[in-house]
Parts: sequence; structure tokens; C-alpha cells
Amino acid sequence: MAGNGEATIREQHNRQWGFREGDERSLGDLLSELTRDLSTLLRKEIELARVETTEKISNATQSIVWMIAGGLIAYTGVIALVIAAIVVLAGLVPLWLSALIVGLLLVVVGAIAIQSGRSTLRHLSMVPEKTLESIKEDAELVKEKIT
Repeated sequence: MAGNGEATIREQHNRQWGFREGDERSLGDLLSELTRDLSTLLRKEIELARVETTEKISNATQSIVWMIAGGLIAYTGVIALVIAAIVVLAGLVPLWLSALIVGLLLVVVGAIAIQSGRSTLRHLSMVPEKTLESIKEDAELVKEKIT
């Protein structure tokens, strides 16, 4: 009966650690497999970091493009509005004063547009957070399996 109990414990141990019946791998084979698995895991983590970083850079680039497009559109509008506003105000105040008033107003509007784009960029993190979390989980798993 004691021999049967030992076999049951051994079977439970083998199932827990993923050994199959008749699996007589040497320690060297097991270490080699572990090294191969860790290498594969590391490659996958690096690929995840690359993909996540590429995605974040793409989002940042899109925000920058919108800032530039907004700036160019605003600049074109500024030119037309400046001319029109100066002409209209020149009938009420001296020409130099009308140009000054319109110019200051447009500087304020442009500053608001630039600040909006900067605000969006400030909230973007370039750290591959998912990858870092995954690496921490993998390290904890390896520690569990070793101890």
C-alpha cells in the first residue's frame, strides 16, 4: 500500500510540473528547454515593446500633424482676416492702430490653438506600459516556478 501511495504522490508531482509518464529528461535537457523558453519569451516581450512603442509614436505623430495643419489653416485665415479687419478698422481709427488691434487678436487665437496641441502631447506617455507589466508578471511566474 505504501508503494501505491508513493506512486500517487509522484504522479501528482509530475502532473503539477508538466512531466509525462516515462519522461526521463536529464537536468541538462530541462535547463536547455528552460533557456529556450526564456529566450522565446524575451523575444516576444521585445516584440510587444516594439509594437506598443510604435503605436504611441504614431499617436504622437498624429497630434503633431494636427497641430501643423491647424497652424497652416489658421495662418491662411489670419492673412485674409488681417487684411479685411485692417481695412474695416482703418475707417474708424488710424491705419497703424487698426493693424495693431487685429494683429494682437490673431496672436491670442493662434496661442490658444498651439496650447491645445501641446496639451494633447503632454498626456501621451511613450513608456511601453503593457510590456513592462507583462515582464513583471513573467518574472513573478519564473520566481514561483523556481521556488
